[in-house]
Amino acid sequence: MGAASAQNPESCHLVELTYEAFRVTQQAAAAAAEGIATTSAAVLKAVREREKELDSLDRDIDDLVTTTITKVSDKSARELLACMKFAISLERIGDLMLSFANRAEAVSAHLESQDTRDLTLMASRIERMIADVETAFRERNLDKAVSVLRADGELDRLCNIIMFRHLEPSGSERKVDSFHVLFMAQELERAGDHAKNMAEEVCHLISGRTVRHVLRTYDRPVEQLFLDHLRKID
Repeated sequence: MGAASAQNPESCHLVELTYEAFRVTQQAAAAAAEGIATTSAAVLKAVREREKELDSLDRDIDDLVTTTITKVSDKSARELLACMKFAISLERIGDLMLSFANRAEAVSAHLESQDTRDLTLMASRIERMIADVETAFRERNLDKAVSVLRADGELDRLCNIIMFRHLEPSGSERKVDSFHVLFMAQELERAGDHAKNMAEEVCHLISGRTVRHVLRTYDRPVEQLFLDHLRKID
């Protein structure tokens, strides 16, 4: 199913700003992954610039939605509301990536290889999740949106691995670094939650139904449950 065509220039501009916000957030996640992997302070500092861009885009999208939403059809209005929600989530991911990068700049050179590997993998997964949400929104592609729901579970698993490694009793003294690593893992995990929320919003935009509403009734894997529900209403 192709993306709905915007009905006026302001709507088109707002949707394009949303795609730009997706692009900038992907860049922030990519810089976070590269920065922690290479211990490059210059790469990690790039996350700060992306965060500033996201703040600006969030303000522009919010202002434009307010002045545009009353001039379009109900269908386009739902799309514009989704854009506003995406901008909020993407801006929050940018904040989390900046906090991650600030901590990484302080401790990345001292991290153990397992922590570096897992944190790099988490940041790379977030970059992929954001890209898939954008594709799902642009193409109205339910499969892509569901793939993000699945990916969030893997991100949670990686976060748990890091937490277990640092919270288990150990003879080695790494309390300071462990403190930072745990917060960094949690920041990435929360960024994944925001990506998952955006995927759920795409599901709602496509189908008119929410994942969470269906979950209240049935105890089944979220992605399978949602696809089964769509088959029923079709």
